Amino acid sequence: MGTTKKPRKKYRPRAVLKNPVGYVVESVTPLQNHDFPLTTLKIKHSQAMLALLQGRAKKYDVDILTSMCNMVEALLEMGFGTQYKYAHEHGKYALIKIATRASVHGRFTPTGEEITMLNKLVELHDAQLEIITVRELEKAIALVESRLRKGKDTVKLPTVPDHLR
Repeated sequence: MGTTKKPRKKYRPRAVLKNPVGYVVESVTPLQNHDFPLTTLKIKHSQAMLALLQGRAKKYDVDILTSMCNMVEALLEMGFGTQYKYAHEHGKYALIKIATRASVHGRFTPTGEEITMLNKLVELHDAQLEIITVRELEKAIALVESRLRKGKDTVKLPTVPDHLR
């Protein structure tokens, strides 16, 4: 009658930094000093919004906007732009309404009011990216990923027809 042992966790080695000093210096620099990644991110969001406005949006485009909404929520919880929380709530509501309508009609078609709400959400996200550092961005990404792993997705979109994927 031996006692059952608790199973061991899988060994996962920690990441070894090749340049720890460079990592620390890089993590305290503002994100706006890194032009290329920030510009690429803004272009992706703009392309997703343009596809949505032109009526040719696919699930990929709405997923980009959903990821942006999740990132805004994480940054709001970290204290960046808390006075504009209403823009996040309205943008989240607009995304859910657009996806619900797409599951019924088979197209992502926003109304004028929803476009305005999403534009304010994009503005809030861009403003947050202007003031945060690389380290704060990494923390926000880790927060979003942990929520998604735990099933606490911030924006739950309804299933959409296959031809929209």
